[in-house]
Amino acid sequence: MIRVLDKRIADKIAAGEVIDRPVSIVKELVENAVDAKASSITVEIKNGGKSYIRVTDNGCGIPEEETETAFLRHATSKIQTVGDLDSIETLGFRGEALASICAVSRTELVTKCKESKAGTRLLIHGGEVTLHQQTGCPDGTTVIVTDLFYNTPARRKFMKSDSAESGMIIDFVSQMALAYKDIRFRLISNASVLFSTAGDGDRFNTIVRVYKNINPNNLTPVCYQEGKLRLEGYISTPAQTKNSRSSQVFFVNGRAVHSKVIEKGLTEGYRERLFEGRYPVAYLFLEADPADIDVNIHPNKKEVRFDQEAEIIDFVTRAVRISLGSETAMVSGASLFREKSSEDTAKDAHAEQVDIKKFLSSNVQEPVSAHSLDPSFLSESEPVISAPVFLKNAEQLSADLENSADSFFPSLEIETPEIRPFNFQDLQITGSIFHTYITAVTSDAFFLIDQHAAHERIFYEKLVREYEQDEKIRQPILIPLILEVSLKADADSVNWLTALAQMGYTIHEFGPGTYRITEIPAFMTLEEADQFAQDFTDQISDSTNLKNSVVIQKLIMKSCKSAVKGGDVLSMEEMEALLRDLSACVNPFSCPHGRPTFVRLTRYEIERLFKRIPS
Repeated sequence: MIRVLDKRIADKIAAGEVIDRPVSIVKELVENAVDAKASSITVEIKNGGKSYIRVTDNGCGIPEEETETAFLRHATSKIQTVGDLDSIETLGFRGEALASICAVSRTELVTKCKESKAGTRLLIHGGEVTLHQQTGCPDGTTVIVTDLFYNTPARRKFMKSDSAESGMIIDFVSQMALAYKDIRFRLISNASVLFSTAGDGDRFNTIVRVYKNINPNNLTPVCYQEGKLRLEGYISTPAQTKNSRSSQVFFVNGRAVHSKVIEKGLTEGYRERLFEGRYPVAYLFLEADPADIDVNIHPNKKEVRFDQEAEIIDFVTRAVRISLGSETAMVSGASLFREKSSEDTAKDAHAEQVDIKKFLSSNVQEPVSAHSLDPSFLSESEPVISAPVFLKNAEQLSADLENSADSFFPSLEIETPEIRPFNFQDLQITGSIFHTYITAVTSDAFFLIDQHAAHERIFYEKLVREYEQDEKIRQPILIPLILEVSLKADADSVNWLTALAQMGYTIHEFGPGTYRITEIPAFMTLEEADQFAQDFTDQISDSTNLKNSVVIQKLIMKSCKSAVKGGDVLSMEEMEALLRDLSACVNPFSCPHGRPTFVRLTRYEIERLFKRIPS
């Protein structure tokens, strides 16, 4: 028998599409706070958000007559017509968040608009309003969520450990703090302040405050624009890499997303700059025309679809390459020393956060504490404030917090890196050491250039140019190579024969499943050409692009063999010629293996090494 589901059952099912764990609630509430034009957002959780979540903002608030409506499904102030879906600029728009949250938890709302004399307080349990009254509170909104999935135990058992759930929330709030650098974010877990940002518009300093495991000296800025596309943020120099992509954070029009498209552009931009299996740190913010993006392809809006994916990949690639070609992208010699190294600099940058944490946890009342009127919603870190006193001092308390923010968010002394293309003409060669490293200086820095790595890069790019030419350089062989292939490869011979010919092979059929090779690419030895042709036909059906991977490896090997070695004595004229050739390279700062060709020490870093400048 077909029947219409009871509303409460339907609401719980719908809630599961939006709210699957604590971080989903935090995400929806924080995004609502951003859309409400808040300049300060506080997130507090307990037990990974399983037992307690509170999000407080100083945004526009909700008028009392609309508070209950806000918790209805598909109630939203963000869109009105179908046409609005084609140019969505807010983070939330579907009107499902609050309805889904209250359907599977005990929820409290405390909110006040600037023009209202008093605020509104709602208690909603399992989707049913149990209390609606006026209360005293500052402007803005607080939502408290407790006992998540208390009425849906099947979902509750799929939650992970407290630490795992906390980790997801920390990642999300950290990302939002980066995306909205003009908003002060504070994250509290089990009564401990994990981080606080200044909201001063400085994204670099926000990174330093939030991501304490990242060396700020090894970040270089990205700032590039073409038409309606703009990319900014920070990426790591080749001196700072990770063994996974976990330190890559992408945003599209202010929304943190998972994007294979941006990921591909980033990877392509770093091609040949990193060792295989190493990944750069990246905080990238892409702005694009909302009409060219579909943000509604994922229930939690974690993914977006671009109308022109290839265009975005190419755009990101160009932006990354320009950034990595700047002076700040060079490996800093300071990072190689432990004497007041960049790690210590990062520690210095965060030193004041310890004091901030102590100050906040012991002396500062959160902007909204109306939930303390109900003992069941007391936070262990907050004192009880009676309703009359709170109402009387609400405006003063809010003002005090606004004014005090500047006093416990001191300016960081780390300067934001600038994108400045490196000028090889500024280099003055002074000699070499160990017959391996060329020494050079500019007006404010000292450089070591690895002559073998530099020569590898020069030879490699020369070979690549030859390889990419329409007219390939072939070398005839005296005794033809015989290539035997599988039945599957033989049936698909038209495709791979053409591909091998484009690489520089001359190859003809020589019987069933057998082919004769009479000419091979100029950059391969006879043995390499034989093995490559066999590997290529064996794996022709795989997704691996052998033309781009295996051939490139052959070019790298050949360039390495051809390059001058460490220990080879070079004259001054040869060193000057080497740097001239290196300056003409597309990527002069690393060899094809990903090792640096340059190491730079600024005058400031050298003087610190000699204790001329206090640490």
